[in-house]
Amino acid sequence: MTDQPIRLLLADDQALVRGALAALLDLEADLTVVAQVGRGDEVVAAARDYRVDVALLDVEMPGLDGIAAAAALRAHVPTCRSLVVTTFGRPGYLRRALDAGASGFVVKDTPAEQLADAVRRVHRGLRVVDPELAVESLAVGTSPLTERERDVLVAASGGGTVADIARATFLSEGTVRNYLSAAMAKTGGRTRAEAVRIADENGWLLA
Repeated sequence: MTDQPIRLLLADDQALVRGALAALLDLEADLTVVAQVGRGDEVVAAARDYRVDVALLDVEMPGLDGIAAAAALRAHVPTCRSLVVTTFGRPGYLRRALDAGASGFVVKDTPAEQLADAVRRVHRGLRVVDPELAVESLAVGTSPLTERERDVLVAASGGGTVADIARATFLSEGTVRNYLSAAMAKTGGRTRAEAVRIADENGWLLA
């Protein structure tokens, strides 16, 4: 227990999720939710204005994703630690979140008691990672895709033609086909759609 409650910021684009998390965390005597935002690009200002100790960040948010928000916090509000709390428990997200400066990564179905304990540990300067996701992340490894291959797969996720993807990525159709072939080989996907699915499940499509 600390003399003063740990001041928390919740960043999630779903108001119901923020409200549920706030209600659970506010039940803890040593934790207090002082700010809530629905966009990633509002995180730094809120953390600074409300003197936040720990920011709980969703991954997928408008304005700025949670991983980029964690990096921004490390750069601009280094006294605020970040804990990624997300539905998207993908191994690629975990590795990138930790590289960005997040102190922890847990999934949203983590029991309330464990989530509160994770917040306390992060506040003390420790690193907290969902154990199952940590094992999966080690097994999957880092993304094998180049930046351009990722861009092409992201464009392909909409289901357009090669010509559509070429227009979206400002590449020639031949270059798009080459990148798609390389991405399929690296992911093990037999089709373009399967390559997109595998890359997405592993968290390799987030910029």
